[in-house]
Amino acid sequence: MATARAAPPLAAFVLHSYDWSEGSLVVDLFTRAQGREVVVAKGDKRPTSNFRPVLLPFHPLMVWLSRAAANDEQGEVRSLRAAEWAGGQPLPPGVLMSGFYLNELVLKGLARHDPHPALFDAYADTLAALAAAPQDEAVALRAFELVLLRELGWLPELSTETASAEPVVAARRYTLRGDSGLVSDAEGPPGSAWVALQAALLHGSLDALRQACAPAAAALRQPLRHLVQYHLASSASAQLRTRRVQQQLQRLAGGPAHTLHR
Repeated sequence: MATARAAPPLAAFVLHSYDWSEGSLVVDLFTRAQGREVVVAKGDKRPTSNFRPVLLPFHPLMVWLSRAAANDEQGEVRSLRAAEWAGGQPLPPGVLMSGFYLNELVLKGLARHDPHPALFDAYADTLAALAAAPQDEAVALRAFELVLLRELGWLPELSTETASAEPVVAARRYTLRGDSGLVSDAEGPPGSAWVALQAALLHGSLDALRQACAPAAAALRQPLRHLVQYHLASSASAQLRTRRVQQQLQRLAGGPAHTLHR
């Protein structure tokens, strides 16, 4: 009878986990080579478990998973054999909600077993940027949203007006809409900002993309938020959980004590 074997190690992050049995967890991992993987961490909840101090969100990991047996046609939920911390800095408390926002985008945007190495690298880089410069939270989030939208095929050409296929005019203003792409809008960011973002995306550097986002980060929040919502939400009234929680926390605090960057 075929048995499961250990597979090569994978670079990974924990996106979400929940109780599976009295002593184990189901863990949703974001891996670079295999995309999202749902695994069982057996014995994680026991005091002596080696997984307990390791399986935390926002920390880069190396994980070893069981390989599905040859006669296992499904093979969707595998066992976590080992996990090791792979460095990195903890997120400051002030940007933890942004970290959970990134996780929610990946969870809702990616199907299981659909690898996106460029998105994984952008996720890891964004967490590092949030840890190193939490004051630039908005810029880091806008750049990640752009990479996610591009990787999932949801981002139109940003140097061309979608409907007319005419080049964007630097002095005119535009916005993004889920059903019509980049369109003229007097309240949107200037055309020069969109052209700079397109150039940075083509360049491929996340640092360059953050630099392009910085001058227009506040103006980009609404267009990118709406485009993300359009593609991720199950209905027009649906809302990402992290945004809803942040708004509830603001109401409990008695006002907008912290700008909603998500």
